[in-house]
Amino acid sequence: MNPIQSYIAAHKERFLDELIALLKIPSISADPAYSTAVLTAADALKERLEQAGCTSVKIYDTEGYPILYGEKIIDKALPTVLVYGHYDVQPPDPIALWDAPPFEPVIKTTEIHPEGAIFARGACDDKGQLYMHVKALELMIANGTLPCNVKFMIEGEEEVGSKHLATFVATHKALLQNDVILISDTGMIANTIPSITTGLRGLSYVEVEVTGPNRDLHSGLYGGAVANPINSLTQMIASLHDENHHITIPGFYDNVETLSKDERAEMGKAPFQLDAYKKALDIDAVYGEKGYTTNERNSIRPTLDVNGIWGGYTGEGAKTVIPSKAYAKISMRLVPNQDWQTITQRFTTHFKNIAPKGVTVKVTPHHGGQGYVTPTDSIGYKAASKAYATTFGKTPIPQRSGGSIPIVALFEEALQSKTILMGFGLDSDAIHSPNEHFGIWNYLKGIETIPYFYKYFTELSK
Repeated sequence: MNPIQSYIAAHKERFLDELIALLKIPSISADPAYSTAVLTAADALKERLEQAGCTSVKIYDTEGYPILYGEKIIDKALPTVLVYGHYDVQPPDPIALWDAPPFEPVIKTTEIHPEGAIFARGACDDKGQLYMHVKALELMIANGTLPCNVKFMIEGEEEVGSKHLATFVATHKALLQNDVILISDTGMIANTIPSITTGLRGLSYVEVEVTGPNRDLHSGLYGGAVANPINSLTQMIASLHDENHHITIPGFYDNVETLSKDERAEMGKAPFQLDAYKKALDIDAVYGEKGYTTNERNSIRPTLDVNGIWGGYTGEGAKTVIPSKAYAKISMRLVPNQDWQTITQRFTTHFKNIAPKGVTVKVTPHHGGQGYVTPTDSIGYKAASKAYATTFGKTPIPQRSGGSIPIVALFEEALQSKTILMGFGLDSDAIHSPNEHFGIWNYLKGIETIPYFYKYFTELSK
């Protein structure tokens, strides 16, 4: 057992206890009712960074939730790694589908996590993965092996679009100056198949409102004579895809990056079992754009999905009304070269154009961001690859993710830095869903692997 493994083994229970304490804080940024809890999470992390060995830790106020900054500068002549993460979490709804309360963490064994997994909202996204970096710093300082400078920037608004992060970055460029940015808010293929995320999709998120009559109407007296906003909305949504599941918004595919056959062939080398995929989701068929595989559809192709839809009467029993309004929330995942603001405008124009007579449409953009691809020939990627190879015993596979971290493109533009995405979660960890969890093995393996990234990045930077 090497010094890194020995330190983790000696402090394993404390590492788990500290993460569980953080997971108990319901830091839901989307719900103002939890604003105090969000601030409590920032304070708790400030204390943990100080205990880990950061010599300067400060909470910066924004017009929303604060941004936590910490640093350990050992020599300005050495490289600097900037770690980004977020302490806010998604709402836990629907609560009834959780096996245990979402902010009362429990440890259970599963088929995929025989060593146990922590079940709680934020366990994998992103408190568990963020906290790996805090403990990795503690380990390196305690063992006297920190090879370079470290900075932390941890925000509380990632789950609501990082509304104030761009302003903070723009006004604190000197403070955030770095040689590489390190983020663990992604995943890997499997515990036996390490991978590094090399691409992220962009995002455009909108809310639509369809209005018909000026009040809810009796469906017997007015049914068939007045346009029903829910009927109109569902017809409009259905028309956004054609029979090949191709998105019908004019100009939507302009500038879409098309990968070569060789690039797609490389992606196809990642292990994937369609039957196991369907079984895990309890579905009898997959769905998606014609001409692409499942892994291509959810990573290198743009998509459009309804995330929520409502209107009319949804309470117990019956109420026969034609509603005045109907609503939906719609997200579009974008690929590199698609500009999210352009796509938002094209969606808005198209959605209004396809509205039938008798209803009016309002589109409200919420947030978005650009896609990102990180080069595999960079020093940062090579350091990450060597780090995984050291602790997993095999070279990681480069993999594009279907998810979005809009701030990655922002960082490159504002700070002129490349981002390395070292995720240790699994697709089965149910992030954003009931029963979210993070494997104890994955948590500890992350703490073991991260110090090697610092070691190799420093060595390769010479």
